[in-house]
Amino acid sequence: MQISLSVSHFILLGLSRNPNVQIVFFVLFSVMYLLTVTGNLLIIVTIYVDSQLHSPMYFFLSHLSFLDLSFSTITVPKSLANFLSQSKTISFLNCMAQLFFLHFIGAVESFHLTLMAYDRYVAICNPLRYTTIMNRRVCLLLVVFTWVGGFLHGFWQTYPISQLSFCGPNEINHFFCDTHPLYLLACSKNFINAIMDMANSGSITLGCFLVLFISYVYIISTILKIHSAEGRKKAFSTCASHLMVVSLFFMPCVFIYMRPSVTFVADKMVSVFYAIVTPWLNPFIYTLRNEMVRKSMKKLRGRKMSFLGIHIN
Repeated sequence: MQISLSVSHFILLGLSRNPNVQIVFFVLFSVMYLLTVTGNLLIIVTIYVDSQLHSPMYFFLSHLSFLDLSFSTITVPKSLANFLSQSKTISFLNCMAQLFFLHFIGAVESFHLTLMAYDRYVAICNPLRYTTIMNRRVCLLLVVFTWVGGFLHGFWQTYPISQLSFCGPNEINHFFCDTHPLYLLACSKNFINAIMDMANSGSITLGCFLVLFISYVYIISTILKIHSAEGRKKAFSTCASHLMVVSLFFMPCVFIYMRPSVTFVADKMVSVFYAIVTPWLNPFIYTLRNEMVRKSMKKLRGRKMSFLGIHIN
C-alpha cells in the first residue's frame, strides 16, 4: 500500500475550542464512557455466568455489548486526551487506523443488529423450529460472517483515502478521523472515490434496513395473530428493545453517510450520538426492558467481580 505522507499528522479540532466547554465535554464523555464499559461488561459477564441465558438471543446480546464497548473505545479515549491537550494531534497512520476500525466495527454492528432481527423473526414466526434453525453452529457462522463483512467494509473505506494526497491544511473539523472530513482535506480529490464511499456505506445501510423492515413486517403480522393479549405483550416486549437500539444506531448513520461530504456542526453532534451516547444507552435499554437479564443480575449481587474491580452490593 502506497501512502502519501506529505502530511505526517492531523489536528482534530474537536467539538469546541473553548477550554471551559472542553472541560465540560471531558467530564460528560468520561462519565458516559465509564458507564458504557461497566454496563456492557456487566451484561457480558451476566450472560456468560447464568446458564439460563445460554440461548441464541442472549448470545447475540452479549456480542452486541462487546461491539458497543469496542465501538466506543475507538473514539472516546483519544477524544478525552485531546480535551486536556493543547496539540490535539493524531498521526497519519493512527488516523487511518482509527478510520478503519470505526467502519470495521460499525459495519459489524450494523450486520449484527440485522442478524438479531432475523433471530427474533425465527423465534416468533417459527417457534417450533427455532432451536433447530438457530443452533450453536449456525449462530457462530452468522457472527463470523458479520465480522468478515465488517472487515471488508472497513478496508474498502480506508484504502481509497490512504491513497489520496494530503498536502495541507491538516485540521480535521471533527473529534475523530472519518471519511467525509478527510475527503475535504485531500489535495487529490477524487469524485469517483467519494461517490463509491457513499455507495458503499449507503448500500450497507439500505441493505440492512430492508432486511430489518421485511423481518419486522412478518414479526408484527405474526404477533397480531396471537389470540392471547399476554402473548402479544410478551412478543412485542422481546422486540421493543431491539427496535429502540436499531433506531438509535441507524438513524444517525443514515444522516451522516447517505449524503455528500459536507461539514456541518450538526454532523459532529450526530456523531457524538451514535459513537458515544448509543453504546452508553444500549445496556440500560436491554437491562431495563428484559426481565430475565434483570433477574440474572440480581443473582450476581453481593459477588465480588475481581476482574472488573467493583463490588455489587
